[in-house]
Amino acid sequence: MRIVAQRVGRAEVRIGGEVVGRIGAGLVLLVGVETGAGPEQVERAAHRFSSLRAFDDGEGHMNRGLDEVGGELLVVSQFTLAGSIRRGRRPDFAAAERPERAEPLVSALVAALRERGVRVATGVFRAMMEVELVNDGPVTFVWEDRPEEPGTGVRGSDSGD
Repeated sequence: MRIVAQRVGRAEVRIGGEVVGRIGAGLVLLVGVETGAGPEQVERAAHRFSSLRAFDDGEGHMNRGLDEVGGELLVVSQFTLAGSIRRGRRPDFAAAERPERAEPLVSALVAALRERGVRVATGVFRAMMEVELVNDGPVTFVWEDRPEEPGTGVRGSDSGD
């Protein structure tokens, strides 16, 4: 799972010109589900982003979380985050999870965030969306958590606490 998180002053997502999700100050999470992702990645992501201290404390330090600033999340599925542009001129999406497996994981992430008391707005899975945001800072983080490689006990992750 690969997530790009952007701290925003406000954001919204539209489909066909109609707003389907909107937040004030908070974080936009662009979520790419990679092959092999599962409930473990969902739980780690929900923990990470519900508790991330990415907001200024008044002294210029990122010491405040969503709960302390009244922040919200806008979660938008973005399969292109699982793509690669390392070779050739056309993106390769071989690492992207199939939609029928990815959609329940994105929904589970939204549910897990809400269970932690976070206000969450969303886009619509597989829809062509327009995402508009005002980046605050700018502050942007990339979070990756890959499943354990079979037989190695090793996973590609920066999800450590």
